[in-house]
Parts: sequence; C-alpha cells; structure tokens
Amino acid sequence: MDAYLAVVAKREVRTYADRPIPDEVVERLLEAGRVTGSSMNRQAWRFLALESREIRDGVAEAVYAPDNLRGAALAVAIVVTGGATADFDAGRAAQNMMLAALNDGVGSCPNGVADHDRFAALLALEEGERPAIVISFGFPAGDYRPEERSPQEWIRRARRKPATEVISRL
Repeated sequence: MDAYLAVVAKREVRTYADRPIPDEVVERLLEAGRVTGSSMNRQAWRFLALESREIRDGVAEAVYAPDNLRGAALAVAIVVTGGATADFDAGRAAQNMMLAALNDGVGSCPNGVADHDRFAALLALEEGERPAIVISFGFPAGDYRPEERSPQEWIRRARRKPATEVISRL
C-alpha cells in the first residue's frame, strides 16, 4: 500500500471479525514498532503482545474503551520508562504498528489506560514502568478497503479541521 494512502486512509477500527491474525502479520507489526526511531536511541519501551483472551479481558477493565480490547484478535500494550520523550516515542511506535497492520488488512485502535494501578498489577510491570498506550488489532468486522478511494477522497471525507485552521506557513 502506498504510504501516503495508508496515512490519510487510516481510521480507527473498533469492531473486529472473529478471525485470528496470522503469526507473520503479528511479527511484522511488532517489528514495525521495535525499529521505530526514539529520542537518543533510548528505546525506553517494551511491547507486551496480549495474545491471550483472558489477559486482554483483564486489561480491558483498565482502559477507557474496554470493548475495543474484548473483540480484538490481539492487543499490544506499550509500556515506557522515563520522561515525556518516552511517551512521544511510544506514540511513534504505535502509529508505525498501526500502519504496518493496515498494510496487511488489519484494523487497529489506540486506547488510553484509565486505571494505571490495575494495569500495572495485571501485567506485572517492572519498577519504573508505566503504560503509554494499548492498541487493539483485528480484521475489520465491516467493509473497510482503503485502496478503493484515492488519498484526496479520504481527505475530503475526514472529519478534521480545515487546513487553514491548523497549518501556518511562516
């Protein structure tokens, strides 16, 4: 898939088909996160692939939108150590994983952690680690085919502020 099309067509997928994600696709999306650049190459993160339904259901109770995780074939929790640059880097890694998944027809949705203590206990986080984000992954339950529209059409359909409100050329 064209990278620009992937960026402008990326939509959050919150309902998933009851279909497993092939191991090679899971490996690709995890590698896309792992090789993401990070501030001073610190790589102050760990990626926790929540493949077990039981673990995902438990973690679902600690996030803002639990149904996203309950219906997913896979979830990946990104935990970080350190300051604000670690959170920024986690966001970069998350976006790379979601775009890699999209390339293979897998939908995704980021989710914030509402109950940090419960999350940390469920996943036995190490001292100094904290959750940055949890991403659900799965094949979309609905009809979502990014290649069927041009980038311009995806941009036109996006409910985003106009470019004139968010872009300044100085």
